[in-house]
Amino acid sequence: MRTYYRSGATPFPSRILVLAVLLSAVPAWAAEPVPHEPVPVEIVRVPAYSEGIVFDHAGYAYISHGKHITRISLTGDSSVLSSIWAETGSPNGHKVLADGTHLVCDRDQHAILHLDKNGKIIGKASSQCEGRPLRTPNDLTLDPRGGFYFTDPGDSAEEPIGTVHYVDTKGTTHLATGGLLYPNGIVLRPGGKTLLVGESKRNRILEFPVTAPGKLGPMRVFADLPGMSGDQIDNQPDGMALDTKGNLYVAHYGMRQVQVLDPSGRLIRRLPGGNLTTSNVAFAGPKMDQLFITGALGAQDTQGALFRLELPGVEGLRILPAASQ
Repeated sequence: MRTYYRSGATPFPSRILVLAVLLSAVPAWAAEPVPHEPVPVEIVRVPAYSEGIVFDHAGYAYISHGKHITRISLTGDSSVLSSIWAETGSPNGHKVLADGTHLVCDRDQHAILHLDKNGKIIGKASSQCEGRPLRTPNDLTLDPRGGFYFTDPGDSAEEPIGTVHYVDTKGTTHLATGGLLYPNGIVLRPGGKTLLVGESKRNRILEFPVTAPGKLGPMRVFADLPGMSGDQIDNQPDGMALDTKGNLYVAHYGMRQVQVLDPSGRLIRRLPGGNLTTSNVAFAGPKMDQLFITGALGAQDTQGALFRLELPGVEGLRILPAASQ
């Protein structure tokens, strides 16, 4: 509201004094610009809760839902084309290798599946560890040395028996760590020296030093995440992604949010997730400043959707290995 004075009139001196006192009491941080709050843009809907968002060398997006993986073409004119790319069983975490083939965690097949470029299953990259079958592989992250890590929560929602495994370049699966209460999202920092794991049932992110491929040092809590409030229905960290500054983006299941943590684990931003049961995140776009988010619009048994956030000034970390020639 503006205040006007008659020509030649002067404001009452006490008003000037009060205004000066109020301005001097404003903390310095209040004058800093508030980051633009991005608006989630819905890209496509699928019949069931979605997860496992990943992009291939050609720019196609893939999301897991139900027993299917859908491939999505995001064209320059904003039109969207999608089609069923593969049927596996219960696909989840998903990564694309340098040769264009795919690794997919599948709960029902108790394995990490290896698929060709056309979605055909060509084998299992891992189905057992030290003579014991895998339980419910959930998510995975690639090691620059050629192997990969994955989480296997199994029946660890109430009992801390969840595990993290490493598959080496010879295809042998090793136990990296255990005793976790539903390990879920997983990401390896550039250089392969630090592994981050979401422990869903304790609503926190864990950090492990990597002493050698598949060998982890003592665990520490990287961050405890916010609890639910209002119309939020849960608070469990799920899939994760990194930007080039080392910030971690955590899909926060049940919160309709993506939490952003700086390299020290401090919460620096809370982004709208579009989906209530936010599940996975991945950066893409010409400038790598678009964050794509999967999940379901409501509880996990509702329709799934893929959303996009525009994040100017942010550059997501490219995790796709260089395509083999």
